[in-house]
Amino acid sequence: MRLLFDQNLSFKLCQHLSDIFPQSTQARIIGMDQDSDHHLWDYAKQNEYAIVTQDGDYSDLSCIYGWPPKVIWLRCGNRATGYIEHLLRSHADEMVWFLRDPSSGVLEIP
Repeated sequence: MRLLFDQNLSFKLCQHLSDIFPQSTQARIIGMDQDSDHHLWDYAKQNEYAIVTQDGDYSDLSCIYGWPPKVIWLRCGNRATGYIEHLLRSHADEMVWFLRDPSSGVLEIP
């Protein structure tokens, strides 16, 4: 279960969460920090990533195109990286369940 953090989330999350979500990456790390949402969407789909974002546009893409990729939408507003890490850790079980569930494409985390 690999996560792809969009450009608005810190690349540091990859290392901070590597114990529970190994092989995760971030848009900047893969050279896509200036790419459109559609390009990141296609990359995630082709490479079996779930997108983690604070951007509602990915939820819209999921409604239009379906999944994969799955989308984890953080609805907490702009927060420090430590807060985001804590939020994802506290929802890790829910995220794992969601990523395995074939019947849903977007998980909203407040």
